[in-house]
Amino acid sequence: MQENQQHDSVDVFVGVDVGKGRYHTVALDRTGKHLYNKALPNDEAILRALITELKTHEQLLFVVDQPATIGALPVAVARDEGVPVAYLPGLAMRRIAALHAGEAKTDARDAAIIAEAARSMPHTLRSLRVADFWTRASRLIGMRMALAQSRCRTLRSFRRSSSFAGRGPRRWAQRQFQPGLPDQSEHRQH
Repeated sequence: MQENQQHDSVDVFVGVDVGKGRYHTVALDRTGKHLYNKALPNDEAILRALITELKTHEQLLFVVDQPATIGALPVAVARDEGVPVAYLPGLAMRRIAALHAGEAKTDARDAAIIAEAARSMPHTLRSLRVADFWTRASRLIGMRMALAQSRCRTLRSFRRSSSFAGRGPRRWAQRQFQPGLPDQSEHRQH
């Protein structure tokens, strides 16, 4: 419910197709009218100037196609300017792009699709709140730690039980848990 209320308060939807050297930006108002359509260099001052210019139209929603790595600068600048930020996942982007005319993949076309998706299909967007990121990151770290602990428990248990059975099972376990070790049993002479 809160997401719909937030979407209803947005006046300008800014779609940004992120690139290494430059970003293509398209801004649409609620009716779908293009307010801005231009490629920008990867520069913080220019991004701030764009956001300031578009803020004259009231509430903005800044949507990127890559929230991390090369998309980190526009996300950080928009957040610093107090603009809510979201991203359009790659799979949703490809499916929406398939619905639009034309097959060519251009930065301008992608930015327009991102802005249009933000305007007309808010359910396709993912929020980029800092709290959401830390929640997901801590969950992944916890899962990784649990897997590592489980593996260690399994190896310790197997080593304890195989120490009573002789060296044969231990060699078998080493080959199972460390692929790439040569199989010594084939080279023995009987």
